[in-house]
Amino acid sequence: MASKCPKCDKTVYFAEKVTSLGKDWHKFCLKCERCSKTLNPGGHAEHDGKPYCHKPCYAALYGPKGVNIGGAGSYVYDTPVNDDTTPVAMETKPKAEEKKATRGPVKAASFSSFSGQPNICPRCNKTVYFAEKVSSLGKDWHRPCLRCERCSKTLAPGSHAEHDGQPYCHKPCYAVLFGPKGVNTGGVGSYIYEDPNTESQS
Repeated sequence: MASKCPKCDKTVYFAEKVTSLGKDWHKFCLKCERCSKTLNPGGHAEHDGKPYCHKPCYAALYGPKGVNIGGAGSYVYDTPVNDDTTPVAMETKPKAEEKKATRGPVKAASFSSFSGQPNICPRCNKTVYFAEKVSSLGKDWHRPCLRCERCSKTLAPGSHAEHDGQPYCHKPCYAVLFGPKGVNTGGVGSYIYEDPNTESQS
C-alpha cells in the first residue's frame, strides 16, 4: 500500500519516495516551507511537523535573536525591567594598564546549537563535536550512535525510517514493527490467518 505525500497529497510509490519526519515524501516535494529549497531527508530542521533549511530559514524564523544569528542580524533589545532613568556616570580617567591573564588551551568547539549550549547526542547523552557529528531527525548524533532502535545496525543520515523520534532500518525493522501485515510485509512475511478450527462464539 503506497502512502500519500504530505506536501502534494498524491500517492508516493516506493521508487520515488524519501522518508523524513516520519512520513513518505516525493523527492521534490520535500522542500523548505520558507524558501522552497529541495531538502535532503534528515538533513534539515523541523517545526510543527514542517521541514525547513537549517540556515538561514529555520534560524531566521525560530532561532534566538542576536548578533548575526536569528532573524534580526543585530541585537534585539527588550525593554529594560528597571525603569530607573537616572543617568549613569561614566568614568573618563584612563585606567592603568592591566595585565591580562593568560588562558590555557582552548577546548575543541562543540557549541553549534542556536542556544549556545553544546549539542548532546540523543543516544548516549554526550557532547557532539562538529567533526564527529551527523545530522538526522533534526538532531546531531555521533556517527556510531545513529543506529536502528530495534537491531542496532548503524544507519546513514536520511536513509532510514523514524517512529516517535527514534531511527529504524526501513527493512526489516520498521516494516516488521509498524508496516502493514500481509503478503511479504509486516511481521511474518505471509498472510496472517485466523485459526479455521475456532468457531465464532455468539
